[in-house]
Order: sequence, then structure tokens, then C-alpha cells
Amino acid sequence: MARTISVAAIQTSYGEDMDANIRRTIALVREAAAKGAQVILPSELFQGPYFCVSQEEKWFGEAYPWAEHPCVTALQPVAAELGVAIPVSIFEREGPHYFNSLVMLDADGRALGVYRKSHIPDGPGYQEKYYFRPGDTGFKVWSTRFGRIGVGICWDQWYPETARAMMLKGAEVLMYPTAIGSEPHDKELDTADPWRRAMQGHAVSNVVPVVGANRTGTEHATAVGQTFYGSSFIADHRGDLVQALGRDEEGVLVHTFDLDYIDRHRAAWGFFRDRRTDLYGDLIAPRPV
Repeated sequence: MARTISVAAIQTSYGEDMDANIRRTIALVREAAAKGAQVILPSELFQGPYFCVSQEEKWFGEAYPWAEHPCVTALQPVAAELGVAIPVSIFEREGPHYFNSLVMLDADGRALGVYRKSHIPDGPGYQEKYYFRPGDTGFKVWSTRFGRIGVGICWDQWYPETARAMMLKGAEVLMYPTAIGSEPHDKELDTADPWRRAMQGHAVSNVVPVVGANRTGTEHATAVGQTFYGSSFIADHRGDLVQALGRDEEGVLVHTFDLDYIDRHRAAWGFFRDRRTDLYGDLIAPRPV
């Protein structure tokens, strides 16, 4: 029998009550599992509002050690009960250090470890460098019950290097939890389409399914407020959108892939066979000559 995997993306809005956000996420995880999903992706930092729109020290009080984070401990028994894997995005504290992190829960509820966001943005409405150190874990690929899952976090998704590094580690599906929407400095700037296209490009050039989960709704962590544009999706190994939500919809997306077929198809394309690592030195040079 062919190896298959059923993946899901969750799209919803979140408020300031962490317990309510967790309950909402659990309800949507249950909905996705009832539709056959095996690996279910909530959006980035679903514990609360996306607080990085400004620099306020109060938010540091919302970070926890990863193994003790309320989102992790609440979802572990749910993962075990439903027999699903869940990548859980959290605000992590390790001693005096703070990270934008992800804990992968396997289908028995066991935490497989932590990934810390590698690329940290710093711009109007996305002032993450105030809160988070650059990740020190390197890119991660998790061997779950259902397949090997690579997960990057939001800004990571714009970098082809992130996707390729996870593929070289054996990823069979790429997932990206996200919090992205309006740009406070430019009301005319809308990145929803480029956001999707960037990840669809990763799907094409790595012959791999890609799942993007974004939040939706308007939040008021600042007076200006920020509106998230949803548009969560699942793309196949060709980069085609096989499932997608609109800007304001809430719910889950579920799709099943034949991993054995995609593995053969990836080999036939030859993208990994024809790599020229002897010519790629400029990619790791700070200032190529």
C-alpha cells in the first residue's frame, strides 16, 4: 500500500484570553481530526494577540519554558486522544532568553522537541527583534507517526534556504504557521498574494506539499490595530492550491497526499540530483565577490 498523509491548516481569530484561545484551537483540531487529518497546523503564536505590532515590556510576562507552556501541556492530551500530530507555536522563555518557538507533538502526545524561529523580522507592525532572539536550534524536521514534517515559522517562509535545508534533512511535507496581515506604515500594501506565491514556489522547487496557516480578524494590541488576511492554504507538490480559505473565513483545511508517489516524482525531476554545491559558496558568504 502507498504511504499517505492527511494534513490540515487551522484559520481563526484570537483574543487576549489564552485559555479561550486554547479552547478554540482544540475545537478546530477536533474538527480537523474528524475530517481525517493526521498532522494539524494552528497559526503562529495562537496563545494570544500578535503583540509584536509594538514594543511593550508587559508581553514578556506571557512567555514560558517550552515544556511547561500552557499551549503545549493543553494540547498534549488532545494529540494523544485523537492520535494526531500538532506543531504548536509558542512564546518561549529559556532563562533570560526569549524565542518565537515551535514544539512538535507526535500522535501519542509526546513532545519531540523545540524549533526556534531562525529569521526574525523588524519593521512597522512586525517588531519581533524587540522580543525574540534569533533561533539557535537550526532547522528541524520531525519524524512523526505519519511522516517527516519540516516546520518554519512565519518570516522563515519567505526564505528558499529554509525550505531547501528542511528538504535536505528529509522533509516530506513543509508547514508554516503565520501571523501576517496589514502593514501599518502603508495602507495600500497587500502582501497576501506574494505570501502565498513564495511558499508555492518552495513546493515547486522542492516537489513537496506545503501548508500555510494564518490567523484572521482585526486585533487592537495597539490603537492603530492590525487586520490579518487569512488566506491559509494547502499546496501540492506542483505548487497548485488544492485547499484554500479566504481572508475572513474561519475553519480548517484538510487534504491527503500520496507520499510514495511524490517521492518518486521528486526523484524524476532531478532537482536534488543536479545540485551543484561546489558552486554555491556565494550563498553563505556575507558579501559575495
